[in-house]
Amino acid sequence: MFPKPGVIPLGPLRLGDVLGGAFATFGRYGKQLLGVGAAAYGGALAVVVVSAVIAYSAVADHLDRVLSLGSDENPRTEDWVPLVIAFGSVAVVGLIAAVISTAMMYTAVPAVLQEAVLGRPATFSAVWRRAWARMPAVIGTVLLTWLIALVPLLLAWAGFLAFVIGMLSMDGGSGPVVAILIGVVGALATAPLATWLWVKFSLAPSAVVFENQGPIAAMRRSSRLVRGDWWRIFGITLLAGAIAMVASYLIQIPFSFLGMFSGVLGSMNLGDDPNPASVIVAMSGYVVSILVGQLVSQMVVATFPPLVAGLLYVDRRIRTENLGPVLAEAAAMPPQYSA
Repeated sequence: MFPKPGVIPLGPLRLGDVLGGAFATFGRYGKQLLGVGAAAYGGALAVVVVSAVIAYSAVADHLDRVLSLGSDENPRTEDWVPLVIAFGSVAVVGLIAAVISTAMMYTAVPAVLQEAVLGRPATFSAVWRRAWARMPAVIGTVLLTWLIALVPLLLAWAGFLAFVIGMLSMDGGSGPVVAILIGVVGALATAPLATWLWVKFSLAPSAVVFENQGPIAAMRRSSRLVRGDWWRIFGITLLAGAIAMVASYLIQIPFSFLGMFSGVLGSMNLGDDPNPASVIVAMSGYVVSILVGQLVSQMVVATFPPLVAGLLYVDRRIRTENLGPVLAEAAAMPPQYSA
């Protein structure tokens, strides 16, 4: 029997140990994890909402004129260009906020696991400081991983688009069909390589936090740890993602019903010819309910798979580097909180 000072036994982990450890960590350190998630995703949502309000106030007149057009009328350039710029800017702000908030969770989870594996307490402030300090490196690691994993798919679609352009310049009637087939076949052919790369670097965020590694060094570390156990890591990671998606769906159901009820009540107060502002006000209850549901479910989706990835990282180090005795010795030491 291996010692178990925290959420997992300090020996090679089975599937039940990994999933049980993830659930145990979420149960014991849920306040810290959900606190960081609420701060990260709540802040991101607030930034997006404020930017959307600013964008709407800046182009409200243009939006009214576009929405009031008949089916046979085309919007003027001076109306639709500001709309594209304004709401395109909101989309960019939302993307940046999503990357930062997701990276914060990818960093906070290993920071909590460092204490959970040893059975130590963890405070919100200590987790936040640790996560904030390592977040730039995690952002670099996640972006590099996504970029490397997406390169095969992007190359396939680039070839597809080039073929489409070439075929459209010809008179062949079967060109679009052949182009679609080439695009689909190219994506299917490169998807296994993209998946292999994604799993190969899946332990890199944990290496960033546990070992204070930089992005490139963490990706090399992940590659070495995954070597020889790719299929097992792939299967457990896929299962963790499926569990998180099911939990996310179940969480969103009550919020969806509440939003539909609010939307029905709001639409009853609309007149025969409502303006865009009154429609937005009437549907605000539905939008708020859906956003809250998305926020809560996203905290679960962004927490459980990284927990599993962090435990797989610990498992691989136990199996390949005999980390168990080191962790057992560290568990007897007093906790060290560092910024």
